[in-house]
Amino acid sequence: MLHDRYGNPVTTASPEARDAYVAGVDLFLAGQVGVADAFERAIAADPSFALAHGALARAHHVRGDLAAARAARASLDDGAAGDSLTRRERSHLAVIDLLLAGDGAGAYGAILAHLAEHPRDVMMVQPCAGVFSLIGFSGQAGREAEQLAFMAALAPHYGGDWWHGTQLAFAQGEAGQLDRARDTIEHAFAANPRNAHAAHVRAHVQYERGEHAEGRRLVEDWHRDYGRDGLMHCHIAWHAALWALEAGDEARAWQIVDAHVWPGAAWGPPLNVLTDAAAFLLRAELAGGARRDDRWRQVSAFARTAFPRPGLSFADAHAALAHAMAGDIAALDALRGAPPGFAGDLVGALAEAFAAFAGGDWARAVDGLVPAMADHARLGGSRAQRDLLELTLAAALVRQDKGDEAARLLRLRRPQAARGRFVAGLPAGR
Repeated sequence: MLHDRYGNPVTTASPEARDAYVAGVDLFLAGQVGVADAFERAIAADPSFALAHGALARAHHVRGDLAAARAARASLDDGAAGDSLTRRERSHLAVIDLLLAGDGAGAYGAILAHLAEHPRDVMMVQPCAGVFSLIGFSGQAGREAEQLAFMAALAPHYGGDWWHGTQLAFAQGEAGQLDRARDTIEHAFAANPRNAHAAHVRAHVQYERGEHAEGRRLVEDWHRDYGRDGLMHCHIAWHAALWALEAGDEARAWQIVDAHVWPGAAWGPPLNVLTDAAAFLLRAELAGGARRDDRWRQVSAFARTAFPRPGLSFADAHAALAHAMAGDIAALDALRGAPPGFAGDLVGALAEAFAAFAGGDWARAVDGLVPAMADHARLGGSRAQRDLLELTLAAALVRQDKGDEAARLLRLRRPQAARGRFVAGLPAGR
């Protein structure tokens, strides 16, 4: 029987199909271009290759194209695959079905049971890795610690593998283990320098460590040769734009955003396009730029189209920001209270706070943002992304002539990152 790169047997008699599948998995794990093409070559070589159908479905799913994902999964005739599939493969496909059905809790439970028997089934680890994962979007308190425990427990099975190391480094960094994260990501990046996720995690670690000039240079250099259709193209560009803004190079920051981040300008998963565009736009304003009403209306309109119903709380929080700043009260009202979603209570509170901030009611904005400081990790996303809440709170304090309090807030909450530089009016030296 043929095996994948991680030593798992795969049910296909075609070496060509197996090789294309292995190539597709590596491209998928690296966030590179050509993923769907590789899995389609595997299917063309062996139409009954079940894992290739499942992997193609998962690749479309991660890119936010649920219709294509379901079509790819349906293209496999389960009866034709028949009893030839191994127990692992049947369990593997069952997890993908749960993911496509939107049953995150069921999928997570099934994955834990699956990995207890097959810890090196990397495509089953992947849905649980990173801040946009089943763990990252669980809405649970302590999910950063859970993410680290999950990845660390698998380390003995992966022996320094470049993909596992990348995800372990991200978990370490999000848990505040910055020295460990730096060492882990440097090893993983050296093992596969074209791994987009490694470039991304390295950017996060450098941001948290305060290595801003080096981070900006490295991320722009890496992004220059990254295909525009790559999964992380939009988001890595966002990191480059933030560092340009932090350095005071506003023109370069907007150039990057307009070319690679803004809705309609470049491809990216809808979740990245919404959150990155909204987050950059507010950061640019907090740093002293003028409010750009036309830009806010564009992001608000995109949020309405891409996420018409509440449910994905990380997206909903950014949609609430965009609707508030654009003055779209009807769309904002749908996110007030406690809308559906894994952290709907936080979304509702933030909707009120952002509405107050947009209207210049700084005291009410502060009152709405302060409670969220205790557990905003429940929203999902990275620490760098959720800095937006702290920056907005600091800006509201500054506008009440409470600059010393704002500076103290930013100094106490992970002081190495460049948070103070994104808030105009802070006392000198911060």
